[in-house]
Amino acid sequence: MSQTYPRTFSHIGISVPDLEAAVKFYSEVLGWYIIMKPSDVVEDDSAIGEMCTDVFGAGWERFRIAHMSTGDRIGVELFEFKNQENPEDNFEYWKTGIFHFCVQDPNVEELAQKIEAAGGKRRMKAPRYYYPGEKPYHMIYMEDPFGNILEIYSHSYELHYASGAYK
Repeated sequence: MSQTYPRTFSHIGISVPDLEAAVKFYSEVLGWYIIMKPSDVVEDDSAIGEMCTDVFGAGWERFRIAHMSTGDRIGVELFEFKNQENPEDNFEYWKTGIFHFCVQDPNVEELAQKIEAAGGKRRMKAPRYYYPGEKPYHMIYMEDPFGNILEIYSHSYELHYASGAYK
């Protein structure tokens, strides 16, 4: 039996209603860089077409995709599907599935303001400290302009939680 070890994170896929606007937002606001410009994928007998049919089932017809990367080399696939729909409630946190992703920036408030200026919004009025008086680590929940929930941490995930417990 093979040994269990911590796997590295490769990438995440995010659905957006406007691919070009999302590429612009994520590159200009979060500094992610483009590794594959927006392109079209169609349902056909090509390798990518067949792979997508395996995933989505028959009848998906087409979508647009761009590939980006974060500063720590995590891939981000942005998808704009045909007939893209925005959910009525984009924060159904009690349902199974990914409900947010988190980025790290030492100036949480400055990035929050930049996200707002680019069309995003705050889910919290101001950054909060996880361990007030103990650790200088803080965070805030935001939304990108497309309704995806993102969180900003001031420090690494490990530093936020190491040797701590909620009080």
